[in-house]
Amino acid sequence: MAAELGSITNLNPVQQNNHNVTQSKQPEQSFGNVLKEAMNDVSKQENESDVKATLLAEGKIDNLHDVMISAQKANIKIETAVEVQQKALDAYNEIMRMQI
Repeated sequence: MAAELGSITNLNPVQQNNHNVTQSKQPEQSFGNVLKEAMNDVSKQENESDVKATLLAEGKIDNLHDVMISAQKANIKIETAVEVQQKALDAYNEIMRMQI
C-alpha cells in the first residue's frame, strides 16, 4: 500500500496530451468538396445498380442477390442524401428566422 501511495504522489496533477495540440498535416477539405464527393458517390452507386439491373435483364449475369444488394445500397445512399438535404434546408430556414 505504501508503494502504491509513493507512485501516486509522483504523478503530475494535469498531464497535457500533445497529440491534440499538434496541427494535422493533411489539407482540410471544404464543405463544398465533401458534399461534391458524396454526391458523386451516390451517382456512382446508382449507375452501378442500373448497370447490374440491365445486365440481369439481358441474362448476362445470374446473381440476383448481388443486383438486389447493389440496388438497396443505391436506395440507402439516395435516401441519406435527401435527408441531409432536408436537414440543411431546415437549418438554413432556422438561421433565417433568428432575430439579430
